[in-house]
Amino acid sequence: MSDIKNIETAIEAATEAVRVSTARLDELGAGKASGEPIGLANLMDVPVKVTVEIGRTRIPLGELVKLGPGSLLVLDRESHEPADILVNGKIVARGEVVTIDGAYGVRVTAILNTP
Repeated sequence: MSDIKNIETAIEAATEAVRVSTARLDELGAGKASGEPIGLANLMDVPVKVTVEIGRTRIPLGELVKLGPGSLLVLDRESHEPADILVNGKIVARGEVVTIDGAYGVRVTAILNTP
């Protein structure tokens, strides 16, 4: 019973630690925005997360916990199919996996036209 009380106390302390006070914001007027627009040039150095996905699979949790060195997972793609190139989680291109000086890389083969 003391473990439950300790957990409840810890939860209450954590909740209090992250409590945020809110202030009322002034209403925005119907005026026009002022200043210079951000512009694309100012965004060119913003880092984005790029991920290359060669495939996926689904397995039961029971099989997952049995995985170890030497285990094989069969993916949902054939070896000749292109890999997906994602930027911040969205597929933007496709490519083929290559090796560059002993490291993996990806050669872009297609840019996807997505709205």
